[in-house]
This record gives sequence, structure tokens and C-alpha cells, in this order.
Amino acid sequence: MKIYTGRGDEGMTDLRNMARVSKTSARIEAYGTVDEANALIGVIRPSGHDDIDEHLRAIQNHLHVIQADFADPDDDSDVPRIDESDVDELESWMDGYDDELDPLTSFILPSGSEPGAKLHHARAVVRRAERRAVQLAASDPINVEAIAYLNRLSDALFVFGRVVNKREGVPEESPTY
Repeated sequence: MKIYTGRGDEGMTDLRNMARVSKTSARIEAYGTVDEANALIGVIRPSGHDDIDEHLRAIQNHLHVIQADFADPDDDSDVPRIDESDVDELESWMDGYDDELDPLTSFILPSGSEPGAKLHHARAVVRRAERRAVQLAASDPINVEAIAYLNRLSDALFVFGRVVNKREGVPEESPTY
């Protein structure tokens, strides 16, 4: 199978059902931004923290599922879907780090160690993916659990960034106003 087909040279691409759509459509923007987030998480792994890396690997699989879900306008039952248990898993991981982190008393700047700063960067990209998914949902029905997952994932990446920075001895910095 060749990687290139030339079918996208005129700014159109195929969805799962082989419908042709513009590469600027809300659907392509949504799953393309999820793809960007997934690739960025791949840059972070390995982070140097086995537990974080295990979570990130699972998250990358979940993001791949969301991409397939968003690429399917027909709500095909054969396509895997994110569900409430996946959102619950993110919450469980975050709760597991509560004892390791100091309570937040203010906003913090997205920075720190190399993996910590990259996790904060990934959080921002996931927030954009969430906005693109919400935009898609305004015009087309999609799996609402995928939106909830992206929302919770940005929180999880924030927590992971804090955990990594704390473990690496990098203090959190608050913005000055």
C-alpha cells in the first residue's frame, strides 16, 4: 500500500464512508487537531516516569479511537468509541496524584522541566481539539463522550505536568499581575 494517493491534492479528503469533504471542514479540523495532540504526546514519551508513560500510551490509543470516531459521519457501530469508563479512568489517574501534589493556590505558568513543559503544551493543544470537537458537534452529531474525554484529558495533562515538575524538583511559578 502506498502512503501517497494524490486524492488530496485538490484540498479534499475521504471520510470513513468514502464521502469527499474539504480538508477545512469542521470534521477534518476536529480529528486533525486530535491527531496533532496525539503526535505531541508521542514526543513526550518517554517522559522518564514509568507511570506517566503508561498513562500517555493509553491516552494515545484513546486519541486514535477519537480520530476514527470523528472520521465516521455515519455513526457506524463497527467503529470503536470512547465511553464514560474512559473518562472515569482519567479522573482516577488524576485522583491518584492528589497526595503527591501541593494544593493549587493560584494559576501557574505552563513551564518547568522539559517533559513537564511539553505536557503543558499538549494540554493546550488538547483544549484546542476540544474546541474543534464542540464546533463539529454544533453542526453534526458526534459522540459526546469524546468531548468529555478531551475536556478531562486537558485536566489530566495539567496534573501530569505538575507531577513531573515536582518529581524533577522544578518549582511552579505563578504569573504576576
